[in-house]
Amino acid sequence: MEARNVTDGWNWRQPDGTPAAVDRPLPAGPVPGPPAAPGGTAGSASSPWWSDALHDPWRDPNSPSAVVVQAPGGGPDSEPEPVTDPDLPRRPGLRLVFLVSLITALLAGALGASLGYFLAVGNGVAGTTTLGVGSGQPPGLAQRKPDSLAGVAERLLPSVVTVRMNSGTGVSVGSGFVASRDGYVITNQHVVEGGKGAATVTFNDGSTATGSVVGQDPESDIAVLKVSRTGVSPVEFGDSEAIAVGDPVLAFGSPLALSNTVTAGIVSALDRTIRAGEPGGQMRYYAAIQTDAAVNQGNSGGPLVDGAGRVIGVNSVIKSLAVDEQQAGNIGLAFAIPINQAKRITQDIIDTGRARRTVIGAQVGGPGSGSAAGVRLGTVDAGGPAAGAGLKAGDVILKLGGHPLEEPSDLIALVRKYAPGSVVAVEYRRGNAKQTASVTLAADVK
Repeated sequence: MEARNVTDGWNWRQPDGTPAAVDRPLPAGPVPGPPAAPGGTAGSASSPWWSDALHDPWRDPNSPSAVVVQAPGGGPDSEPEPVTDPDLPRRPGLRLVFLVSLITALLAGALGASLGYFLAVGNGVAGTTTLGVGSGQPPGLAQRKPDSLAGVAERLLPSVVTVRMNSGTGVSVGSGFVASRDGYVITNQHVVEGGKGAATVTFNDGSTATGSVVGQDPESDIAVLKVSRTGVSPVEFGDSEAIAVGDPVLAFGSPLALSNTVTAGIVSALDRTIRAGEPGGQMRYYAAIQTDAAVNQGNSGGPLVDGAGRVIGVNSVIKSLAVDEQQAGNIGLAFAIPINQAKRITQDIIDTGRARRTVIGAQVGGPGSGSAAGVRLGTVDAGGPAAGAGLKAGDVILKLGGHPLEEPSDLIALVRKYAPGSVVAVEYRRGNAKQTASVTLAADVK
């Protein structure tokens, strides 16, 4: 009796309909085949073995949808014949599956190659693709116009210095700027106040020089140093009377000891009267330039420049919400001493060692002084500028130079703004009548 194996997980059936077992002997004689197909003989010895494997309940669901069975009488050269199940939908052939797999592999390879290229470029590996288009122009500052913010900063920074002064209890750090070719430097008086010995002046290239204090004026908050160095670059001075609200400005200095710092803003107000100083100490009065350029501790004494790079003010005071002065920071309100006033004080200190103070020849005080209606004069100096213009004690000055007055400090600060000998218009009230006068301000050497 001939035996036939069932292989590869295929479940063949015996002719009686029972499942075939592995190595089960096959019956002798002709084996019935499938129903006759057109042009053929059912169950003929020349027909292939027929398998019902596709409908077999023990069939592996992962088995292919076509099986090949060798005829029992066939030899090794017999041609296999596929037998398919007409009840199942046609599945993609192996050729289509292979083609899809090949295309997927090619796409994955292309994507991997692209990612690898970009990663290589990101890690500094040279690529073959040139990104962007060259401008053909030289890079850097060569393309920045001299009147641009960067051009102004480049021109001004060599003239800006950091000032360090040993006060005995610590080191005060501020800013300054070179005012002349022979080494005079302007800074704030409160930067060098209480200093012991000479100051250390650091230039923007990192070099240092010793700066001796030539003189200082606490009331105007201006001090002048002299550095022992040649070849310094002085600033260009502007006119603080020619600026307007909205003009662009740059503030230079060493805020929080960060040297060579430049911030930008605009002139946000003019003639903002400032009274600064410690209670019981020296008070400072000036009609300041207000700016929103960021100014912090350490900017004191540095230049405030206009859009053309000309110095129009000396950074001096900031407004802050902090109670402790050491924790004060910028909130968008900073104030600079007008350069016309600072330059005049500097010239006095260089020429004579001390500054002249501009006066009107009257003292404020008495009932109503500092009311919203103006500033009342308490006394008027005989032979002084106010008396020469016809003003008397008890008169209430409403405006000075067209600027309304509300506080006594307003009158002092605005008078300090002008140089001695300046003629200013005064509007005042005597009783119920308003009157005007022209006052020629004078100098008082302290």
